[in-house]
Amino acid sequence: MVISQTPLRISFLGGGTDFKDFYMVHGGGVVSAAIDKYIFVIVKERFDDKIYINYSEKEIVSSVENVRHELVREAMKMTGVTSGVEITTLADIPSEGSGLGSSSSLTVGLLNALYTHAGEPKAPEILAQQACEIEIDILGKPIGVQDQYIAAYGNLRKFDFNKDGTVTNRKMTLTGAQFRDLGENLMLFFTNRTRKSESILTEQKDKIRINVPTLCQMTGLAVKAENCLNCGDLYRLGELMNEGWRLKKSLASKIADAEIDNLYESALSAGALGGKIAGAGGGGFLLVYCPLERRAELREKLSQLREFAFNLEYDGTKIIFNYRRSTLK
Repeated sequence: MVISQTPLRISFLGGGTDFKDFYMVHGGGVVSAAIDKYIFVIVKERFDDKIYINYSEKEIVSSVENVRHELVREAMKMTGVTSGVEITTLADIPSEGSGLGSSSSLTVGLLNALYTHAGEPKAPEILAQQACEIEIDILGKPIGVQDQYIAAYGNLRKFDFNKDGTVTNRKMTLTGAQFRDLGENLMLFFTNRTRKSESILTEQKDKIRINVPTLCQMTGLAVKAENCLNCGDLYRLGELMNEGWRLKKSLASKIADAEIDNLYESALSAGALGGKIAGAGGGGFLLVYCPLERRAELREKLSQLREFAFNLEYDGTKIIFNYRRSTLK
């Protein structure tokens, strides 16, 4: 039996510049962080050759081609583990459309667990690359590449999406105390609505050409965010997030609406320096940067929303249990 633990994520600035159609022409950059909420994948060897898959549904099939869960199916094919296993997935965020990168974390976690089960563990770079290949190239999802990389690497990082198609990353140089302080100044509130991100992301992807000037500004904000974090200017990150959210809202029509705008402005009036809707927008979680001394006021202002307590996470995907028998097929 093998169990992988893969973090969900929050992104601060640069989201949208990680679409290949944009960054392979202009370059892009994102600052994001892993959080201590996870996707768990359990892979257990079976005596027979059947495939059992447990998630919100249960599948029992004889061939990998008959697996309905597309991420599981393609991860099995990618790793060559195509029979005689039972796969169970568990998540700290059960709802689809949270905006915390759960699909990409699941894909990375599946690859990590399956490769380890096969006795061929892979480096974070390979896991991220192959997760992108599954989601974008094979399944055709209209998404960028940031979620797969932060899920694989973890911590607080700046990712550069280069014109030659490569992705490089740098970990922020915060001290342990600064890392904890940053986490304490971040808050997540559930907007009481989820959304299918595909329609928002499809529109955003289709509008890349006309949004190039805005996306270039967003890339620049990610650079500024890296600089201020490395200098320990945490409050400046909140102000940059406010600038980034104003830009992000213009990328597609359903990223924000009157209800979301009202929530965001309420957060600012209660002391938040900035924030954003996590992920594609349209629903899910509202992420805000709020100085510690104003948190009580902000909680009162947004009392109609459920707060989701979290901390920043140091690690990316990892194997937390590994008991491999010597009789693997």
